[in-house]
Amino acid sequence: MKTITIHNGTYKQANQITDQSGQTFDLVHGYREDARGGFVAVRVNNQTRRIRVADTNCFTINDGPAVCESTVTETDEETIARLRDRFAMLGEMTKAVKKGDVRAMIVSGPPGVGKSHGVEEVLDRYKLLEDMGAKKTHEVVKGAMSALGLYAKLFKMADAGSIVVFDDCDSVFADELSLNILKAALDSKKSRWIHWNTDSRLLRNEGIPSSFKFEGSAIFITNLKFDKVKGKLREHLEALESRCHYIDLTIDTEREKMLRIRQVIQDGMLDNYELTNDVKNAIIDYVDENKKRLRELSLRSVLKVADLAVAFPGRWQQFAENTVMRRS
Repeated sequence: MKTITIHNGTYKQANQITDQSGQTFDLVHGYREDARGGFVAVRVNNQTRRIRVADTNCFTINDGPAVCESTVTETDEETIARLRDRFAMLGEMTKAVKKGDVRAMIVSGPPGVGKSHGVEEVLDRYKLLEDMGAKKTHEVVKGAMSALGLYAKLFKMADAGSIVVFDDCDSVFADELSLNILKAALDSKKSRWIHWNTDSRLLRNEGIPSSFKFEGSAIFITNLKFDKVKGKLREHLEALESRCHYIDLTIDTEREKMLRIRQVIQDGMLDNYELTNDVKNAIIDYVDENKKRLRELSLRSVLKVADLAVAFPGRWQQFAENTVMRRS
């Protein structure tokens, strides 16, 4: 076990604070932070003790440099509750977009955590009216889209209450013409007019005018972390971000992604599968234990494993090893 020498630190017990400077202990873990500030964990008489330190300059880990470990200030239960609240907020914001109270929203998070499902689940509740003959109220756009295609799509969804959902359609962020169209469509002005000032056979054939008033809304679902993007694209994103509400789903680590998976399963994702609770728990544990070997750590991978558990009872691990795992 490594040891740690404290240069400047204190230990509090029974409201009594004692100076630990100059002492050496067996190391449990390096620098972390909680609500009270920074600390390191050491072993004293087979018990773990927190030594309060200001930063990583306040100690030395022997046989190695001072270590600042990734900060974990939440318990698993607290993280799951935070993620559940954040996705509930996503649902509420989607309703607000549908009502027209919110004009546009950007949803940012890693792939495979349920971003699209969270949005589409809310919007699909309005499909009953469409099935009864009403005009389509939302449309999901995936993949690449040209500026001309964007103009045409916004025209078709220009009515109040209509929503265009751009799902992993990040090409519209990078193209200046597309971005200018979006800036006009989502402007804060009361009247939002969009113009296409060059001749287009496509627009003529489709009966689309060279300008129109846009009263609809937009939702952008993306894997991009806007504040991490650099260069010219960052300028484009700032212009769009200023016109939209921005929801970061706060899933930045493998731990948070795994806890999100556990949360969704707890909330009933596997309820439609004819599996016992023991098998469901075994699937969760299997994904957790092999998360570094999975082709993708995501809700989709869990559903794939659940499909195998239904199709091959008693042998699903063997099939999962060869279909959802990377080669060792």
